[in-house]
Amino acid sequence: MIKFDAMTIQKSKSASRKKTPARRSMADEVYEKIKQDIANFRLIPGDRFTENELSLRLKVSRTPVRQSLYRLLQEGYVDVLFRSGWRVLPFDFEKFDQLYDLRILLESSAIVKLCDASSRHTEQGQAMLDALTAIWSVAPEERSNDTVQVSQWDEAFHCALVEAAGNLEIARVHKEVTDRIRIIRRLDFTKQARIDATYEEHAKILKAIQRKRSDQANLLLRTHIETSQAEVRKITLHQVFISRQMV
Repeated sequence: MIKFDAMTIQKSKSASRKKTPARRSMADEVYEKIKQDIANFRLIPGDRFTENELSLRLKVSRTPVRQSLYRLLQEGYVDVLFRSGWRVLPFDFEKFDQLYDLRILLESSAIVKLCDASSRHTEQGQAMLDALTAIWSVAPEERSNDTVQVSQWDEAFHCALVEAAGNLEIARVHKEVTDRIRIIRRLDFTKQARIDATYEEHAKILKAIQRKRSDQANLLLRTHIETSQAEVRKITLHQVFISRQMV
């Protein structure tokens, strides 16, 4: 379930049930730290390192480090080198392009269902759309300038569109795609112009959905995602270049 700021969305009955949060393992925490180092270019594509070096820097044993690295190996972020440690792999933009294509298909399918006049929104689905409108359809002076918050809200916006359509399996697959592209997607909000554009584009998409204009909503969605995709590719390549100059 996508969660929004408490001031902008009502908690659904299912969300109101108290759940004990799953306890994260040390390997999970180390995995997130290493992945964040890659995302923030503290570990640059091509960098070589050993498990021992990471263990000392993160102040943990080698076991969670090794578990994390093999997880990142499966995801295509690092490679293991025979008898010489590990290496950060270059970002695979071909793979990211394929994931973005899949994301567009999933979100477009959700929009078609949301715009179908014969399809009734559930109370929960409508509440999610209303919450999105409360966040994105606001005057310029009410917009957030917090890049981290806007990045999180943007991700929640797209996940909520899919979830509001009511197909839980499509929502699950979309969530997996979202998790895999997060490492580069967040770079789209490093400039104020992109934040402003995101507000405006999200508001237009929501308005088209409210008016049941499926073709218009999907055209706006595709343009919005493809523009962001091109921007993060450009920023990623630039950041790698800058990081190498600083070494």
